[in-house]
Amino acid sequence: MRFLLFVSGLVLMAAHAAAATPEETVRQAMATLAPNVKIDVVQQSPIPGFYEAIAGGEFVYVSEDGRYVIDGSAYDVVNKRDLTASSRAKARRIALDKVGPDKRIVFAPQAPLATKHTVTVFTDVDCPFCRRFHQQIAAYNAKGIAVDYLFYPLSIHPGADKKAEAVWCSKDRANAFTAAMAGQDPGHATCANPVPELTHLAQSLGIGGTPTILAADGTQIASQIAMSPDQLAAELDRLAQADAAKN
Repeated sequence: MRFLLFVSGLVLMAAHAAAATPEETVRQAMATLAPNVKIDVVQQSPIPGFYEAIAGGEFVYVSEDGRYVIDGSAYDVVNKRDLTASSRAKARRIALDKVGPDKRIVFAPQAPLATKHTVTVFTDVDCPFCRRFHQQIAAYNAKGIAVDYLFYPLSIHPGADKKAEAVWCSKDRANAFTAAMAGQDPGHATCANPVPELTHLAQSLGIGGTPTILAADGTQIASQIAMSPDQLAAELDRLAQADAAKN
């Protein structure tokens, strides 16, 4: 009798596991390992037998039976491709598509120059490399590159969030931004602003530093490339050509 009850229990557990949705499987697995971690996205994985998820801003892979969790990047050895990088780019693109122009500070090429590419840059007023990047904004625009800035004041820069708010609340955001990036005090203006929302967005996407430069498809561009207008333009051309070749 006890044997029959035991077998019945196993059958019920198996049926429950089979009926669990991907979201339920991932949440149950992660709840065992890290109960306080927020699960942002669950989707099919390019790795057979696993689900792909964004948990606490990081990518993890959970087996379909919920037993195994792999934390980190996955690689296709045959094709020499970082599968997780592609997923990260897709997640960033989807998220950024939801950020309207009313939450960005835009520096775009002016006529007669045409915009060939647009990059999104998570930036911090007190970040030295962010300041160096913005010092070249005219050169980026001259290359046909529009720059959409999103504020992401880092916790290692106390008061950077207040400076970002002051810039946002100024009468001329673009000029106030440029002045702040040159080291000028932006003042203490306050108003409703997107800084907390954009900070949360950056963290949810696993962005840990500034400047983080993203191409239109969500691909993160290495800082050593992005800091050179010529190299950034060439890299954006390459990404556009690669995307066209896929289609």
